[in-house]
Amino acid sequence: MAPINLQNAKLHISAGDPRQFPGLPVPQIALSGRSNVGKSSLVNTLLGRKALARVSSAPGKTITVNFYDVDGKLFLVDLPGYGFAKRPPQEKAKWSALTDGYFTKNQNIDRVALVLQLIDLKVGPTADDVMMLRYLAETGLPFAVVATKTDKLNKTGRTAALEALAAHPDIPDGTPILPFSAQTGEGKEEVWRLLRQAAEV
Repeated sequence: MAPINLQNAKLHISAGDPRQFPGLPVPQIALSGRSNVGKSSLVNTLLGRKALARVSSAPGKTITVNFYDVDGKLFLVDLPGYGFAKRPPQEKAKWSALTDGYFTKNQNIDRVALVLQLIDLKVGPTADDVMMLRYLAETGLPFAVVATKTDKLNKTGRTAALEALAAHPDIPDGTPILPFSAQTGEGKEEVWRLLRQAAEV
């Protein structure tokens, strides 16, 4: 496989409507998860940038589907975060429609090579996470779980939390579960290996 030039990565579009989703024929890797689970931090870590994806201290700021073009070879697609409490119902409805639109109105849905479902390892799967896991199972799209913020747990707690994830009834046997920390860089290589394999780049 040819190397991917991570220096050649940029935000292609922040789409606020499914009609804006790009039609370019490249594989897409979608990032799903609740607000503040670390999607922007994962994008920045994978691409070796500090602030390509804006990391917000206030959860739920991303109200668009952000497509990051990685060397013209694949899109990293940051979906709007869910599970935010302080947003008006009409905004929640808009975000829900956007995420749903990505899976139901995406002209390139056949190019979605993998969905990365981010779950905060310390918190474990929330009710919203479980709803998303079930939704992914229904769509039949391949997905992997990225267990974020591993640096927040000691060794014993981390082992127990990873075992609980592996045993979770809504995470099918054999689903990759990748421990990840934006603070330490743990898991970056493993996530990239999985992405390259899924996207065949």
